Order: sequence, then structure tokens, then C-alpha cells
Amino acid sequence: MGTDRLRRKPYEKELLRLQAELVNLQEWVRSEGRRVVVIFEGRDAAGKGSTIKRVAEYLNPRVARIAALPVPTGRERSQWYFQRYVEHLPAAGEIVLFDRSWYNRAGVERVMGFCTQEEYTRFLHQCPIFERLLVEDGILLRKYWFSVSDDEQERRFRDRLEDPMRRWKLSEMDLESITRWEEYSRAKDEMLVHTDIPEAPWYEVESEDKRRARINMISHLLSTIPYRQVRRPPLEIPERPPATGYRRPPRRPESSVPDVTAEL
Repeated sequence: MGTDRLRRKPYEKELLRLQAELVNLQEWVRSEGRRVVVIFEGRDAAGKGSTIKRVAEYLNPRVARIAALPVPTGRERSQWYFQRYVEHLPAAGEIVLFDRSWYNRAGVERVMGFCTQEEYTRFLHQCPIFERLLVEDGILLRKYWFSVSDDEQERRFRDRLEDPMRRWKLSEMDLESITRWEEYSRAKDEMLVHTDIPEAPWYEVESEDKRRARINMISHLLSTIPYRQVRRPPLEIPERPPATGYRRPPRRPESSVPDVTAEL
């Protein structure tokens, strides 16, 4: 795998080609009534969010949606752990991209002490069963782990800290992951031992270069799904009918958006 930063021009050209294929995949999923779940997990600042953004950029939000669940409510914490995720699973003809998923329990909850040892052990036992049930029911489940070095993660954290447009991406929890690097590594290793199953294997994405990571991940996803290009019905823009004398009412200045571009 290349280690140099992928140049922008070939990156943008290949990304656009892959995004066109994602549109073909979407149409196949819709027409065939298939269900696709893609899980994005990995280190903080490893590039999951930006990859999801590129995957979904040209897709129909009625077909492909992003599930990024907030902190569970008190009621949700009293439910079966997987219950709130089940509500976000796709129906026929849908794609769901999980920006983090039920694997929170194997990562941040485990490391930060947000779950008990009993809850953690139960998760490791139930997760493979849960995923086998999803696959057995016909869901196409793909799981990607984004890896990044500790030096690169820290550099990205510093970039976010200094950029007011991206500082919202940085939380105290993110910063604490720096001091708990090895704990997260051990948690990830143990997670893979229990949940890297033949029916739903993990795929690791090297993300030192975000451009390479996006291209490699999308290309791999497309290669694992046996989609085909769906023939779409031809569409023609009709001719406008003759005018019948309609006149638009005068615009009201108080309800018009000011043209600030005139001052640029």
C-alpha cells in the first residue's frame, strides 16, 4: 500500500468514478429490495466521518441514510443493548451507514468504564449471534475499522483545535483517548477476537492518508456486493403548455431575502 499522500487530481477523478458506481449500487438496492448496512468504526479522528460524507454525497437520502446515534437516554439504557440500533436497520431498498454503532460497547464504553464487566462480556457473546441473525435474514452487512497512528491522530486533533470551523469535532472524550491509546488498542484486539466472524468479517482501512482511505474503502465495499447496473426508464422533459394569462403578484419587500451579493 502506498504511503505517500495521494495527489488531489487522481484522487478526485477516482473518487468521482467510485461515487458514480455507488449511485449504481443504490439503484440496484432500491430496485431489488435489498438491505445494506455499513458500519464505520475506528480511532477518533481516523477519517470515518469524512469517508461517510463521500459515500453519501450523491446518494438519495430516501434510500441511503446515516445513523449517528447520540448518547442513550435513561429509557434506552434500560432496554436490551441492541434494541435502539434495531430501530435504525434498513427496510427493503435501503442503505444505512452507521457512524459508529453497537460497537461503542466494545470501545469507548469498555475503556471509559461506561458499562459493567458483565454488560461487556454479554455484548461479546451476543454480538456475533445478533450479526449472524441479520445476515441470515438477508442484510448485507459490512464492517470497516479505520486505523491511524498515534502521531497522526494527535496532529489531526491539533488541527481541529486550531480551526474554529472544525473545533466542534473535538471533545474532552476525544482528547482523553490520547492518554488511553494502549487501552483502546487492547479493547480493539479483544473485540476482533470475538466479532470477526465469517458471516460478518472486519475489514481494516489504513487511514494515515485520508484520500487513500476513502478510495480504498469505497472500492472495497463495491467489490463485495454483487450489484449490477439497473436500466432506468427513459425520461423526457415535456414542453410547457401555452400561457393562460397568469400574473405573479407583486413581491413584498418585507418578505424578500436581501441581496447581500450586490455588496460583494
